[in-house]
Amino acid sequence: MASPEKVKLYLASWFQLEKKLLLDTGQTITLSDPVVKGDRYSEEFEACWQEIMAHGGKNYYLEGTEQTIDELLSSKWEIVDCARCNMPIPQLELGNQSLSCPCVDLPSWPNFELPQPRPPVDSNSRMGRIKDRLNFKKA
Repeated sequence: MASPEKVKLYLASWFQLEKKLLLDTGQTITLSDPVVKGDRYSEEFEACWQEIMAHGGKNYYLEGTEQTIDELLSSKWEIVDCARCNMPIPQLELGNQSLSCPCVDLPSWPNFELPQPRPPVDSNSRMGRIKDRLNFKKA
């Protein structure tokens, strides 16, 4: 089962590559702000995520995919890395499925010379762990 955190990271990663969130009603949601701001997701992304969760993910899906967010949150799906581009993609836990990735319609992706989309990073925490490791080696 894909956890809400993994589905959130899945959306955030693809939003960083300018994928859109679509609704069955034909409405399109595009985020203009950066998705990640330092050690957290942007307010705009968090508001979008809260809206998705308020509706249980029903009728929301990522551009270029067929699965709705509520389907991804069910026990049938998991989020794994694409073998072609290393981006998170949905995969059925059991059964037949298509092998398409949302990157299929991005002509310049994958481009391993560019930074990959990323989750928020707590720099202070990360630097603290590095400092602790260095101090441990001195002792």
